[in-house]
Amino acid sequence: MAEDRELISRVAAGDEAAFRQLYERYGDRVFRYALTLVRNLHLAEEVVQETMVAIWRGAGSFKGGSRVSTWIFGIARNQAHALLRREVRGERVPEESLTLPDPAEAVERENRVLSALAKLPPDQREVVVLAFYEGLSYREIARLLGVLEGTVKSRMHFAKRKLREALT
Repeated sequence: MAEDRELISRVAAGDEAAFRQLYERYGDRVFRYALTLVRNLHLAEEVVQETMVAIWRGAGSFKGGSRVSTWIFGIARNQAHALLRREVRGERVPEESLTLPDPAEAVERENRVLSALAKLPPDQREVVVLAFYEGLSYREIARLLGVLEGTVKSRMHFAKRKLREALT
């Protein structure tokens, strides 16, 4: 299996097979992350598509200063925020209109975790997803979000406390 950096280099050179491999590797992960940001299945799918188009077009701009995954999730985050700005014209989406995956399709434990995650403030939910679902380090999350590593640790601390309370 090719390394991420090798795939990005090949994508930058127009290699469609490398792009398909990168899509297979990251498509579902970007979807899960986007879902935590936009909290709507259709919008999350759109974020994935926009992210992948941006990767195809911008692979040559990857400088290697971070992991490829951090770069990709940064693109996804920017795409999600841009989509939300377009969709809601700067207004916050009311909680009642938010949708999560159909609970009947997942195991009970995953449903409880998703439900607890959904109740977290967006900044806390984002660090939890990036750390636990996507495997990014606190340093990488801080870089991606443009905050101090201590801020990430603080958000994680409060998120863990709230999740513990919700899941016990």
